[in-house]
Amino acid sequence: MINSKLTGMGVALITPFKTDETIDLDALARLVEHQIKSGTDYLVVCGTTAETPTLTESEKDQITQFVINCVAGRLPIVLGVGGNCTKSVVEKLNTMNFDGIDAILSVTPYYNKPSQEGLYQHYAAIAKASPLPVILYNVPGRTGVNMLASTTLRLANEFNNICAIKEASGNFTQIDDIIKNKPAEFMVISGDDAITFPLITLGAVGVISVIGNAFPREFSRMVRLALEGDHL
Repeated sequence: MINSKLTGMGVALITPFKTDETIDLDALARLVEHQIKSGTDYLVVCGTTAETPTLTESEKDQITQFVINCVAGRLPIVLGVGGNCTKSVVEKLNTMNFDGIDAILSVTPYYNKPSQEGLYQHYAAIAKASPLPVILYNVPGRTGVNMLASTTLRLANEFNNICAIKEASGNFTQIDDIIKNKPAEFMVISGDDAITFPLITLGAVGVISVIGNAFPREFSRMVRLALEGDHL
């Protein structure tokens, strides 16, 4: 079940580099092992934290396959597949080998500032093309557009394979609206480390974390205790 795989603390892996600007695969391998040993529940590969807007396609492919090989089935893996060109994202979904990947994370189109209908149509095309469950990603501070709760709920109700949203708007009213009105199986995931605890108390299932790269054991324990209702 994808719900159990995406509960708890996911970590959006960074991309370590050498001084010659090539990917430091040895450092990446150590980071992955550290995550597995420290209680991380799943990994996000090629998310924004990995600096994907400035990675080449070959670098993204190299990182993805390397992490899949390192993990070797020990943790679920979510892959970032997004962009501001809907056709390009759909083409990637239609042609990529997703062996070893459990779900995709797709950010709202950046720079374009699409309307709410434009956001709906973008994700509708992704949902129709994706062979895997889709996690929406709303991060208006980075993209310049906020996906309203009504649009998120519309997508959640109309597409069974849209399974969750990583919400990083910081708008508690908006996020609470989604949590209160979503389909039963749809998950809300915190996209902001700083407000993970209060969002879990509202009904979020966990976080896709950045700080977890550095403190996976401590932050995953906090998330786990919060999900268990231990708020002291």
